[in-house]
Amino acid sequence: MLRIMGITQDHKVKTDLPLEAVHQGSYVWCWVDFDEPTEEESELLASFFGFHPLAIEDCLHVLQRPKLDYYEEYQFLVLHAMNPETLRTVEVNLFIGSSYLVSYHKKKLAEVDQAWEKMRGRTHDRKIWSKGPYAAAYVVIDSLVDNYFPCVYSIEDDLDELEKQGGRESVEVLLNQVFVLRSRLLKLRRTIVPMRDLMYRVLNSQHIQGEKEPRVHFSDIYDHLLKLSEMIESNREMTADLRDSYISLNSNRMNGIMKTLTVITTVFMPLTLIAGIYGMNFVNMPELNWRYGYFAVLGVMGVLGIWMILAFRKRGWFK
Repeated sequence: MLRIMGITQDHKVKTDLPLEAVHQGSYVWCWVDFDEPTEEESELLASFFGFHPLAIEDCLHVLQRPKLDYYEEYQFLVLHAMNPETLRTVEVNLFIGSSYLVSYHKKKLAEVDQAWEKMRGRTHDRKIWSKGPYAAAYVVIDSLVDNYFPCVYSIEDDLDELEKQGGRESVEVLLNQVFVLRSRLLKLRRTIVPMRDLMYRVLNSQHIQGEKEPRVHFSDIYDHLLKLSEMIESNREMTADLRDSYISLNSNRMNGIMKTLTVITTVFMPLTLIAGIYGMNFVNMPELNWRYGYFAVLGVMGVLGIWMILAFRKRGWFK
């Protein structure tokens, strides 16, 4: 589906325009949104707008890393939207020219819809419209970045809940939850860090100059991405500390179990030796013919076992 928004000379917003309005010059600038486009609509990127084949290829073959490419008459940005529940990313492509903004995304996105409604409601906002297509680009990017925060906040809430659980769950369950959180943080990091680097390039680009660029607004987005990056790194360090703590706790428990088993094995080693000796059934074993031999051997084994247990306890092996 295609939808076109045009900005008139008197800063009014017109929607539901025909595609030909982009090149007619009747509007100061236009925003063309390719929302879940068909193959025929996707072909307009080349036939109507004449975009570079490499940029069109990046649009059609997902998933590209967030990036900024410079062309003679426009800039091409690859951005990522994120599903807060699955943390899967959806590519959003922006072509920013002097008199148009073209957004292209294969899936319907609430963030782009929010930006569309926000721009449509800014009738007579001369401060915004004077920045040209970059105004709409800023609103789209800001909407995408704002949607990252609930994803990070959700992980922080899960971390707080994990800390509260403490000893109520087994170490194996807690470790599994920690690894799940670290996996989610890694997915966020793979999206947010490249987006942060992209915005840094936009802010320091020599190709994007002039009053039409809302540099202050892009700087605000960059600050948000910096904050998100710091939150992710902080949460990763927290999960690493939790992981190490749980592993240490599990190791201590295993050491205690091995210590107990070692004590039991050590106590029974001499008793097993005695039982093995008198279980050989040789003919010339005088103790076998002794009337009290059986009880004497049991007594020796009992005394020896009790003595070893007391000795180990005195050495603190049972603590």
